[in-house]
Amino acid sequence: MAGLDATALLAAYRAAELSPVDVMQAVLAQASAREPELHALCAVDADAALAAARASEARWRAGNALALDGVPVTLKENIAVPGAAARSGTAATPAEARFDFEAPPAARLREAGAIAWARTTMPDYGMLSSGLSSLYAEPARNPWDPTRTPGGSSAGAAAAAAAGYGPLHLGTDIGGSIRLPAGWCGLVGLKPSHGRVPIKPGYAGRAAGPLTRSLQDAALMLAVLAQPDARDPTQLPPGDVLPRPLALRGLRLGLLLDAGWGEPVQPDVAAAIAAAAHAFEQAGAAVEPLAPFTTREMVDGIDRFWRMRSWLDISALPAGRRDKVLPYILDWAAPAAGYDGATVFRGYSQMQALREAANAACEPFDFVLSPVSPMPAFPAHLASPLHDPARPFEHIAFTLPCNMSEQPALAINAGYTAAGLPIGLQIIGRRFDDAGVLALGAAWETLRAAQRPWPLG
Repeated sequence: MAGLDATALLAAYRAAELSPVDVMQAVLAQASAREPELHALCAVDADAALAAARASEARWRAGNALALDGVPVTLKENIAVPGAAARSGTAATPAEARFDFEAPPAARLREAGAIAWARTTMPDYGMLSSGLSSLYAEPARNPWDPTRTPGGSSAGAAAAAAAGYGPLHLGTDIGGSIRLPAGWCGLVGLKPSHGRVPIKPGYAGRAAGPLTRSLQDAALMLAVLAQPDARDPTQLPPGDVLPRPLALRGLRLGLLLDAGWGEPVQPDVAAAIAAAAHAFEQAGAAVEPLAPFTTREMVDGIDRFWRMRSWLDISALPAGRRDKVLPYILDWAAPAAGYDGATVFRGYSQMQALREAANAACEPFDFVLSPVSPMPAFPAHLASPLHDPARPFEHIAFTLPCNMSEQPALAINAGYTAAGLPIGLQIIGRRFDDAGVLALGAAWETLRAAQRPWPLG
């Protein structure tokens, strides 16, 4: 039961073949069995989850079920829920820090009857693409190979999804933090168009979205999340986000295999993405190479701006607490102490430069295909593939542009390396066409080879 998709669970509840209570007990048992190895969760409330499951069971019996009634969901640690620990993945935050509001995505899931039974781990301040954190003795691990990272910063969410801790998992993404772990764990992960899923607190490029084991579940979850909430002033008007009808014949697809900067795409990854493009071509789409459109100046500027943002937070901490920040993060942020105003402003301006470049490059195409990352999952105890705070973002060259451009981007499994690690395909759409990227993702699920069994243990 723990490994069933949400769509299957809802059908079974509707037919009275399964009970939300039995499913919740199975998910708790699965997590209990795998957590000693995977370290995906930072908080579990089993009693509250089972009480919610009993209430859901009663609604199903009474014919009053909600859209996601009785479906287990995890929330990333930085998603606000009143009374939940608000430590941002770092030991520098006091243990007594608590949220005093409910973030829009958490509210939408609760209102739909989903059972938010656990919170998932993340690295310090969500600024790494791994699960490495000063707060936890061990980082989250990848269920496909526990010596590897699941990715980050939605690290625990991805590990939980791939290992069958229920079907739905909520992450956030400011440079790839949903798509990178989804790609490295063989999942479906959607960074929606900016504003599609209202979020609080907001930030330039920040989005919340689903990590699931199927496209259908991601679409189901997005339909619930993409409801209005005036607390996010960037919210989009309500719109249909379910996969739209899509004929592959005649589609114009761009193929981006060179981002213009960052680590080169490894051969296994390039071969899997090229094979996906060929499959779409065989199905009638026109595939054209897309030249690089991002530059080293863009990423270095954004890097400097983000360093200053983090340094302001870190330098405001008392010395005893500042010393608790993960050393890699301290080494990355510290140079910002020497930046002048002009440096920071020029860095900030590169977000708009990247936004313009990405939208212009993608506009001629219905969709763009690319790797999610140039490489598969790396060792779990590294902060990033290079583990070099002077070169922290060499692996996000394909994901970062869509945060700045506000385009929807979907990660979905393309295949496996020779060692059996998942390889993520990224599907990028025009702004606001979340329904389109989901539709092309659904088409890819029918075109690709059979997937390997999930590493449920």
